[in-house]
Amino acid sequence: MAEENNNQYVALARKYRPQKFEDLLGQDALVQTLTNAIQNNRLHHAYILTGIRGVGKTTTARLIARAINCIGTDGQGGPTIHPCGECENCRAIAEDRHIDVIELDAASKTGVDDMREILDGVRYKPVSARYKVYIIDEVHMLSKSAFNALLKTLEEPPAHVKFIFATTEIRKVPVTILSRCQRFDLERLSIETLMTLFRKVLQAEKVNFEDEALRLVARAADGSARDGLSMLDQAIVLGNGEVAVNAVKNMLGLADRQQTFALYEKLLEGDIAATLQLLEQQYTNGATPMLVLQDMIDITHLLAKVIILPDFVNDASVSENDREMCKKLSAVPISILSKIWQMLIKGLSEIQYANIQIDALEMILMRIAYSASLPSPADLLKELKKKSTISNHSAVQTDGGVAAAVDLAENSDAVILDSTDDMLKLMIAKKQPLLQFDVMHKLTFKEFSNGKIHLAVDINTDKDLVARLKHFLEAETAQHWKVDIDYEPLGETLADKERQKISGDKKNISEYPLVRAILSEFNGARIETIIRRAVDEADENEIVDFSAPEIVYDNDEEE
Repeated sequence: MAEENNNQYVALARKYRPQKFEDLLGQDALVQTLTNAIQNNRLHHAYILTGIRGVGKTTTARLIARAINCIGTDGQGGPTIHPCGECENCRAIAEDRHIDVIELDAASKTGVDDMREILDGVRYKPVSARYKVYIIDEVHMLSKSAFNALLKTLEEPPAHVKFIFATTEIRKVPVTILSRCQRFDLERLSIETLMTLFRKVLQAEKVNFEDEALRLVARAADGSARDGLSMLDQAIVLGNGEVAVNAVKNMLGLADRQQTFALYEKLLEGDIAATLQLLEQQYTNGATPMLVLQDMIDITHLLAKVIILPDFVNDASVSENDREMCKKLSAVPISILSKIWQMLIKGLSEIQYANIQIDALEMILMRIAYSASLPSPADLLKELKKKSTISNHSAVQTDGGVAAAVDLAENSDAVILDSTDDMLKLMIAKKQPLLQFDVMHKLTFKEFSNGKIHLAVDINTDKDLVARLKHFLEAETAQHWKVDIDYEPLGETLADKERQKISGDKKNISEYPLVRAILSEFNGARIETIIRRAVDEADENEIVDFSAPEIVYDNDEEE
C-alpha cells in the first residue's frame, strides 16, 4: 500500500492508489496496448490520457513512467509491464521524488514562458533513469502560445524523452497536439466495478459494511474511484467504524429507494394526494428534493430499459429491491415513461432556480400525476379520426372561406381540381411549400379547370416552374394536363388576390362595433392577424367566419 504513515491518517483514495497495472480498474484496452508496446519495443514518445475526474489518469501516467524506467531488483532489467516496485527508480517515482520524472500542473503553469523553461531541460539526458518523463496534468489549461511552443518538441523529441498528458477536457486540446500523441480514453467505472473496489478496501481496513450501502456510494460516485473512496471515508467516520445503509443515506441526503418506488407507483396511478403524502414523509426524513427528483429520473430510465431489454432486470447492477419493483411496474407503456422523463428532466432546472425546492418538486409531481391520465398524441389522433365527419376528398367551407385542408393522401387517381383553391389545398396536403410559394407569386392564372391551365409567365420567371407544376398535377391527379403559356408581364397573381382578400376581411372586421371601439380606444392599434375557424352550429348573431382578431399595440398606421 502506498503512502502509509504511522503518525498521520492517509485518506483511502491515496492509500489505495494503484501500484501496478493489474490494479487499474476498467482500463483493459489501455493495459493491453501498453503491454504490447513494451513487449515489441514500440513505445510512443507522447501519450494523452483523458476521462472524467478520479478514474486514474495521473496514476496511470506514473505507472507508465515506472514501467519504462524500471531496472529490476538486480539493476539489469528493461522496460516491463510489471515494474518491480523495489528498485530505486520505482520507489522514487512512487514517492514523487525522482529527478527525471517531472510532474507539472498546467493549471498553475499556463504561459509560454513556463513552457519554454520546461523545454529547456528536454535536451539534457536523464540523470539516473532510462527516460526523462514529463507528466503534464490538466494540459487543456495551457495557453495557445504555450501549446505552440510545445509543438515542435512534441513532434520530434529527443530519444530519451517521453511526454504524458492528462486532461478532463479533451475537446479543449488543439488538434495539432492530439495528432502528435497516442490517445487513451479512460472509461467511467461501473457500479459493480466500484463495489468490488470498495469491498477490497474495506476488507483490508477490517471495516464492516452492508452491500446496499456500497451500492449507494458507488451510484453517487458516478464512475469516479476517487470520489467513491472519499465518500467511503466519510461514511466510515459517520458510521463509527462501519458502513451502514442508514448512515450513507443520511450522509448523501438520499431518500429510501423503496419509498421512492412507492411514490413513483402512486404517481403513475395519478393519485396526487398519496404522492404528496409520501413526498412529505421522505422530506421529513431528510431527503433533499433534488436527489428525490434525480432518483425518480433513474427509476424512469431503469423501467424503460427493463421494458425494452427484459433480460436487463437480472443484471448484476440491479439490486434485488429494484428488480422486484421493475417487475411490478413493467406494464407501464414506453410512451408514458417518455412523457414522465421529459417532465422530470425539465424539473431539474425548475428546482435549481426555485426559492423553495420542495414546493417546486410538489408542483412537478402534480403536473405529472394529472398528465398520467391524459391520452397520448397517438391516442388523440386515433380518436379524432374516429369522430371526424370530413370526407377524404372534400373540404369543409363556411361563409368566410375554407376551414380545413382536404385529405388527399389516398386514391389520388380520383382527385379532381376545379379551381386554383383546390390546387393550393392539394399542395398543402402534399407538403409542397416551395412549389406553392412559387405558383402564388410568379404565375398569373388566366384559366383553370380540371386538366387544363392557361398561364401568363414573365420572361424572367424560372423556366422549370411550369414543368414542376405540370409534373406535380399529373402525378397527383393521375391524368394529363394541358398547359397554355403566354409570355407577358404578370397580372394579378394568386398572392395578390390573397392579400386583397385579407385586406377586405380586416376592413370588414374593423366595422364590428366591439372591434371598432377597441381600435378607437387604443391609439395606433391595428388588426394584425385573422384566424379562420370551422363552425358547426352558430347563433345567427354570432360572427362565424373569424375568431377574435389579435390586436397589436404599436405606433404604426393601420395597414
